[in-house]
Amino acid sequence: MDYKENSVRRGILLDVDGTLWDAVEVITQSWNVALRDAADVREVITCGQMKQCLGRTMFEIADMLFGYLPLARRREVLQEAMRFEVSYLMDHPGNLYPGVKKTLEELKKDGWHLYIVSNCQKGYIEAFLHALDGEGLIEDHLCFEDTMKDKGSNIRLCVERNALDRAVYVGDTEGDLNSSRKAGTDFIYAEYGFGEVDSKAEGVPAIHRFEELPGCLKG
Repeated sequence: MDYKENSVRRGILLDVDGTLWDAVEVITQSWNVALRDAADVREVITCGQMKQCLGRTMFEIADMLFGYLPLARRREVLQEAMRFEVSYLMDHPGNLYPGVKKTLEELKKDGWHLYIVSNCQKGYIEAFLHALDGEGLIEDHLCFEDTMKDKGSNIRLCVERNALDRAVYVGDTEGDLNSSRKAGTDFIYAEYGFGEVDSKAEGVPAIHRFEELPGCLKG
């Protein structure tokens, strides 16, 4: 995997959860606070349940956690939790993986254009960027709630509207891999994240920590 051509507009599209940071505990806390007075929500949400939800679309998460509620109500509960989550994260950020900001700065200096595409709600990426404190590093971002489309479609849209000649998606789940293939981009597996991908069988490169990304891109 080599993108050295100077005339090519090169882009890296990044997943958030399990790739750039771990916010599972904080998100779980926020949801339990947001829903503690909802009489029809039966159970306290665990970190294990939340981890299984990450990377899914909003509607899929509603079905997974609140499937015992009528459809309209489960989506209402989800919206309530997600809106509170965004504000909560501004003051209680997730844990950035080691070297994320420094590595993004290095990639930017090397001529890469940087983007984020995630299956999250509006405001979540902004909360991450607030924690990153790296103004200008990320040029554009898209989430599920922006378009109500799947991640593969949003990766493709991000590539097209930023006029990228070459693009690679970096994520930590099999869903990320499949989305990148749907979008027609290359893929790098963040092995340290939440998902499991057999990178050798799938024929994709893997990184064991985010700081390895620049070297992976140079072949």
